[in-house]
Amino acid sequence: MENQFHSTSAFLRGCREPLAAAYDVALLDLDGVCFAGDARVPHAADGANGAREYGMRLVFVTNNASRAPQAVVDKLAHNDIVASAGEVFSAAMDAAALLHEHLPDGASVFVIGGEGLRQALTAEGFTVVASAEDAPAAVVQGWDPSVDWAMMSEGLYAITNGALHVATNLDATLPTERGFALGNGSLVAAVANASGRQPLAGGKPFPGMYERALQRAGGTKPLAVGDRLNTDHVGARAADIPGLHVLTGVNTARDVLVAAPEERPTYLHTDLRGLLEPHPEPRRISTEDATWWQVGDERWRVSATGVERQGVGILTAASAEVTLDGYRALACALWEYADAHDGRTNPLNVPELRVLTS
Repeated sequence: MENQFHSTSAFLRGCREPLAAAYDVALLDLDGVCFAGDARVPHAADGANGAREYGMRLVFVTNNASRAPQAVVDKLAHNDIVASAGEVFSAAMDAAALLHEHLPDGASVFVIGGEGLRQALTAEGFTVVASAEDAPAAVVQGWDPSVDWAMMSEGLYAITNGALHVATNLDATLPTERGFALGNGSLVAAVANASGRQPLAGGKPFPGMYERALQRAGGTKPLAVGDRLNTDHVGARAADIPGLHVLTGVNTARDVLVAAPEERPTYLHTDLRGLLEPHPEPRRISTEDATWWQVGDERWRVSATGVERQGVGILTAASAEVTLDGYRALACALWEYADAHDGRTNPLNVPELRVLTS
């Protein structure tokens, strides 16, 4: 059978059939991909539910340690996305799996976090204790709105007395409807600063998060889907899993264009419709006067004078509208330029992009 994947570049990959048909399991981020806080994400339900119709399995992989699996399922259902509790793999569950590598079954732990983290730990056979005076073998820390000074201080007492400090993730910020709030990583840093000991960390961007989620899903051809470059896509690359980036969350199209090599996705789309579509192959085209990157009918190049679309010229505005294929071609052109110039794109006028899908 002809290979459905194709690419002439080390950058974006092409796929002749919908990604949901080419890959057998999607490791989907939640906030910024399937929903946005309490807001709906356009096309998320159509994309996720439609992927199942191709036979793709879904695993919802999230750094949020505060929600139990059923609470995640309920929130997805509120956004018209079909899911079951067995399809959820949270940073709380990842921390529990990680803890098994360091402590015996039934070991006692103190929790800096909420009910979702407590449930994940007890489900794995650990004993959750209420105080540092119970001499826990570990302190497991995950974000929850209930976390306060007293809880963090109690955990610090246990760590100072020799308990292992485990963080569900190290996200510095948490996206909310009002902007970015303190994430688990910022609270973990406060405890680590006081204890003088660095924690053992799970969650994204560490590759173990994806590897352990995939073990539970049982897939052999995984695709990671996320909106955050420095967690979702760094983790996917570290785990050698192709990644689809969507523009419904934290990182913008411009962020993608100037991404460092370890952050770069394998596929680009605006939203989860990207699971239901083929992805055209990026091609490097040499003409008499220049070398261009072409995707579909779009040709773009980058030189010392700036970012140029064939037939239009150098972009001088701070923002621009581009087609989806233009976005893909421009990403390849800018990544190639950055790699040839030690990662430098600062002198270029890299615009903010509004990516059009129709």
